Amino acid sequence: MGSMKEIFNSLLLKELLKGLSVTGRHTFSRKITVQYPEEKTPQSYRFRGLHALRRYPNGEERCIACKLCEAVCPAMAITIESAQRDDGSRRTTRYDIDLNKCIFCGFCEEACPVDAIVETRVYEYHGESQADLYFTKPMLLANGDHYEAEIAADREQDSKYR
Repeated sequence: MGSMKEIFNSLLLKELLKGLSVTGRHTFSRKITVQYPEEKTPQSYRFRGLHALRRYPNGEERCIACKLCEAVCPAMAITIESAQRDDGSRRTTRYDIDLNKCIFCGFCEEACPVDAIVETRVYEYHGESQADLYFTKPMLLANGDHYEAEIAADREQDSKYR
């Protein structure tokens, strides 16, 4: 009896009609396609993209060379070297991030006690070679200076929910 029902359904092309009905229902519905370069979808303030090093309002870099971000990085993408300054404080002489290795987990950002390393919401960057995705300290500081307003607004919004 079961085989007769299967034969009858296959003759009527039941699966094909079922698939076409789904297609027909969505043919006249509102489209959700976004024309990417001109239109952009809403983005979370917690999106993790391009890295940046921040500065204090007086212009001094925030990083105190504690090396917690280097220690916590699971991909070992961060390299830090430090030196002691004349006033006794420790600062970085080298801060490099290899974005070819980075998995954008955000652990470096969470480990930083002074909120020096952050991941911005910038996702529109590329490199034509591996060397283009190797960010040095001046490049990271330039990213921080360029996107500081957006970073500060994201931190303000994040503090509301903690």
